[in-house]
Amino acid sequence: MTGSPVPEWTGKARRRNPEERSHSGLGSKMKHAATRTLYDYWSRLRGSRTAPARTEIEPGDIRHILGDTFILEAGDRQTYTYRLAGTRLCAAYCRELKGRNFLDNWVGKDREAIACLLAAIVEDGAAAIIGLECQNDRGQKMPVEIMLLPLKHEGPHHTRILGCFAPLDQPYWLGLYPVMRQPILSLRLIWPDERPSFIRRGDQVPAIDHALGDVMAVDKPAHARPAVPRRAPAEGRRIGHLTVIDGGRQ
Repeated sequence: MTGSPVPEWTGKARRRNPEERSHSGLGSKMKHAATRTLYDYWSRLRGSRTAPARTEIEPGDIRHILGDTFILEAGDRQTYTYRLAGTRLCAAYCRELKGRNFLDNWVGKDREAIACLLAAIVEDGAAAIIGLECQNDRGQKMPVEIMLLPLKHEGPHHTRILGCFAPLDQPYWLGLYPVMRQPILSLRLIWPDERPSFIRRGDQVPAIDHALGDVMAVDKPAHARPAVPRRAPAEGRRIGHLTVIDGGRQ
């Protein structure tokens, strides 16, 4: 990792309880081995909780994908600062990312959609997968999968986010010409327990925020399906940044 990772990566390793569940079944929704590896590691740490603590993350446990990983600090809904950024991730942009705002990688509606997604992670404990088409200034393209996972840190919300930047191709220009644009191809929210925190709190089930648009897919609990397109009328009441429509198991 770049910078001085020691202060950020401190914490004690946590031994897995044999009764804790594995959530690797969701790996089929992920295209890259690195994102599946990170998700399985995060799932083992969290056990039956919404998310593990920031201090439980040990770099040695994910050493093979460490260069692709990063940690974000949630300041407010428009500020998600890189606290750590792996060497391969920084190489893709040909610059150090530590201290930069994650949202600055997008503009317009794409930025709004990512901000909405990040709010679901911080406030509701969702996980997320983003599909991107990264482009350099020569017009060359590279598909990338990003995984975002909530971490507990000093408070009720998940103010740290563990992420992975996983190129699905390895073009010759990667690391030579920086990624300049990265339009969104797809967004997916995952509720690892099939019970979003707003449901566990007893809140009214909400509907998909219009900012996510038609590229959004949401893996919701059985009683919160199906999702509807942005232009369709939504039944029920809205809470915060999300909306889920009641439905039966498919």
